[in-house]
Amino acid sequence: MPSSRPPVTVFAMDPVHLPLLFPAPLMARLTGVADLDPAVVVRDFADPAAAGPLARAEVLVTGWGCPPLDDGLLVAAPRLRAVLHAAGSVRSLVGDALWKRGVTVSSAVTANAVPVAEYTLAMILLAGKDAFTHRERYRVAHAYPSVAETAGTGNVGRRIGVVGASRVGRRLLELLRPFDFTVLLHDPYVTPAEAAALGAESLPLDELLRRSDIVTLHAPDIPQTYRMLDRRRLALVRDGGVLINTSRGALVDPEALTDELVAGRLHAILDVTEPEPLPAGSVLHRLPNVFLTPHIAGSQGNELERLGRIVVEELERLVAGLPPRHQVRHADLARVA
Repeated sequence: MPSSRPPVTVFAMDPVHLPLLFPAPLMARLTGVADLDPAVVVRDFADPAAAGPLARAEVLVTGWGCPPLDDGLLVAAPRLRAVLHAAGSVRSLVGDALWKRGVTVSSAVTANAVPVAEYTLAMILLAGKDAFTHRERYRVAHAYPSVAETAGTGNVGRRIGVVGASRVGRRLLELLRPFDFTVLLHDPYVTPAEAAALGAESLPLDELLRRSDIVTLHAPDIPQTYRMLDRRRLALVRDGGVLINTSRGALVDPEALTDELVAGRLHAILDVTEPEPLPAGSVLHRLPNVFLTPHIAGSQGNELERLGRIVVEELERLVAGLPPRHQVRHADLARVA
């Protein structure tokens, strides 16, 4: 995209995110390479007030709250050449028409994978210590646990089953290396040799579920993974096993999981659920073997600046005629998240 003038660039997202994504120094870098009005933030491509900015737009900087990039956008933005996404996956955002036109798409999904993997590592370590159960007991008993109550806890030799060598999954595999874990991996696109290079043993999903103490989900939300953990597969997880889900609630049969949790056979750490958010009356809010968080594993607070920095760097590269480092291709979306 080299040019003698800066590309006309428009924000398309919920404006509440802008100050954290692009604090003053980053916004200055962005406006230094783009013809950009920071006060113009589009939330509805059909809004008459957006018609002028979109008609001129060559680059869209998108984020959470951006409407789908579909045929309507392409009609409204005939000069569009690039979409730089200051968030995670673009799977649900980018329509087929955008790919067919050949618009360059870049995403900060790799940076967004970092806090998700960090959150997951923290939860694995806490689950291995049975911290959530001990917290509940301590609230009631106000006493230290007995030797018998801690006999099964600890992180030495824990078998961690990672489902999906996505960006988050691969980052997590890196973070797990220093610990005394046995790491298992299921991903249909990863060979046994590749898994070994990642520090894991490649297994079919059913076998991974049988052998793991803690199962953590990092597969993409695509038709092939819908309800991949159904009633039969959840039953394969050993008694007292832990399920961590920071991917999408659709990967797990919610009724089957609820039944397992109500019975007390499994523990769960759920940052995502189906539906999301959980209704106030859901029994999961009240179960001592369930730890719920409100979809916070991804970038929050000061972590958002890392996403904005990637977008700025990508635009600087495009203006200089260099390929983006974080380009997303249509074919990639079937296998990574």
